[in-house]
Amino acid sequence: MAKEPEFDINSAHKFFSATCFNKAWELINKTDRTAEEDEQMIRLSLASTWHWTQRDDCTDQNMSIAYWQTSRIYSILGQASNAKRYAELCLDVSQGDDMQPFTLGYAYEALARAEMIAGNQEKVKEYLEEAHKLLAVLTDEHEKKFLGDDLATIT
Repeated sequence: MAKEPEFDINSAHKFFSATCFNKAWELINKTDRTAEEDEQMIRLSLASTWHWTQRDDCTDQNMSIAYWQTSRIYSILGQASNAKRYAELCLDVSQGDDMQPFTLGYAYEALARAEMIAGNQEKVKEYLEEAHKLLAVLTDEHEKKFLGDDLATIT
């Protein structure tokens, strides 16, 4: 029988969900990653996602952000099918009535970016149009700038 851990498992999940997410983000922002760091970035994002699923306070919002980050990483690495898979998961959890337009806009941003990597310009255009509709209804200037800036990087 497994021995009880000497730490609070719920606190551990909270710590690792945030820590892994932030460490993955640091690697996303790093311009001169090594191949090992690319792999580390994937592992960190997936670990963060798993730890979120173990938390009692996990919401669709949290999962949307987790899936979005993983999709972004796969897009950065040129892995279109994985980027699309996580962008689709992001969209699935982002469509609830309690979700904000900002979150749904980023789901479409992830889909557009994944399709850009895949070379599917028709789909890129379709998803960008959806994201821009949501951008237009945002009232928070901070959110509007973030989403708008990210959408501008998709061609």
